[in-house]
Amino acid sequence: MNGRATSWIVSAGVFVVNLDLFIVNVAVPAIGTDLGDVPLTSLSWVLNAYAIVFAALLVVAGRLADRYGHRRTFLLGLTLFSVASVLCAVAPSVGWLIAARALQAAGAAALLPTSLALLLVVTPAERRPGAIRWWAAIGGVAAGLGPVVGGLLVEADWRWTFLVNVPVGVAGLLTGVRLLPADSPDRDGPLPDLTGAVLLTLTIGSLALGLVEADDWGWASPGVVGSLAAAVVLGVGFWWRSARHPVPIVEIPMLRVRTFGVATLSALLFTVAFAAVLLSSVLWCQQVWGYSAIRTGLAIAPGPLVVPVVTILSGPVVRRFGPGVTSMTGCLLIAAGLGWWAAALGTEPHYLTQFFPGMLITGVGVGFALPTLIGAAATALPAARFATGSAVTTMARQTGSVLGVALTATLLGTPRTAHAALTAFHHGWTAAGVAAVVAAAAALGMRVPARQPSTPAGLATDGQPASLP
Repeated sequence: MNGRATSWIVSAGVFVVNLDLFIVNVAVPAIGTDLGDVPLTSLSWVLNAYAIVFAALLVVAGRLADRYGHRRTFLLGLTLFSVASVLCAVAPSVGWLIAARALQAAGAAALLPTSLALLLVVTPAERRPGAIRWWAAIGGVAAGLGPVVGGLLVEADWRWTFLVNVPVGVAGLLTGVRLLPADSPDRDGPLPDLTGAVLLTLTIGSLALGLVEADDWGWASPGVVGSLAAAVVLGVGFWWRSARHPVPIVEIPMLRVRTFGVATLSALLFTVAFAAVLLSSVLWCQQVWGYSAIRTGLAIAPGPLVVPVVTILSGPVVRRFGPGVTSMTGCLLIAAGLGWWAAALGTEPHYLTQFFPGMLITGVGVGFALPTLIGAAATALPAARFATGSAVTTMARQTGSVLGVALTATLLGTPRTAHAALTAFHHGWTAAGVAAVVAAAAALGMRVPARQPSTPAGLATDGQPASLP
């Protein structure tokens, strides 16, 4: 099988998933208005339902891909994602849209980890870091196009922001059926921990509910306290289950592989800040400065557009300074961009001097941090664990996205004056900046081996958890 053909086919799947993320963020205000002036706390579930289901099913999908085949799982995921996109486009209510977004997330969960696994399987070991940067760069291209494409589509109708996924998905399916490589799955392996997936979904959902509703219900209200307490209890249950199940959602020994565990933690914290940057920038442009959807897309585009460029150029930097310093620098740049906004932005629009520098700085930061964290986590594991390992890292990023959106929604609230809005956004940017700084500190703990490991410490050669020495 031609590795280049595989690269282009799986890139189609990565493209639609990443394009959808940025387009939907730009469309959030228009969706809320069209579906009956839906408040931000409710609209946040359009983003969070997707992220929660995505996070909970990623490892399950990775395990099922190992059992039934990466090719089959990838094609199934692309089909489900495309069908769910149509259901999103015809949604008559926010409840319908949230449910369709959850279904869309299930397709993305099957598609994304298998795309990287298929790519790495056809790539020689010495070229895998470059292949990972290519994979991340495709997502960056989609991210760069997303705000502008989303703005154009929202000007016509927000429903087009979901329909645009369909032709790309169909093209990927038609070519993938013929050209993707067949693999040899382990059909006799045990099924993944479905109960653990349910516990993880409820844990993240309860945590998000408590954070999102804190502004309306009050931090000391029974609803918020109960939601946060339930998240703790469910999280402990999930961890206990993962430590004892033969095929857990999260292999505890895998997290004890230093580079993998540290990169995954840093990726989670990084995504808290990144999700806050993305949502708050859209809301600032449209709700505070009164920009149209297309003008908002153009205003945001410089940040995502520099990501693939920096991603490609980051290779020599990683080789020279290591993944820890490179990703730390990226996270600190995100914090610096947020700090710029907090210091410079005012309620009167001054794009070039106030908004643009912060967006450019955060874009450069994402380009340094994101592919480096993904690459460090992937190269810390053997080839047999690519699907599951990439799923765990992406699961952490989706969990971070839920936290970032939830914190942004509750900190922004529903300000009634321009001054109140400015204060609320300052609080949101400060919280996101703190998350980015903590992610930078965590990234320094990474140590990446000089070559691809055959079996990381704590995992047996068959991929099952083993006792640590």
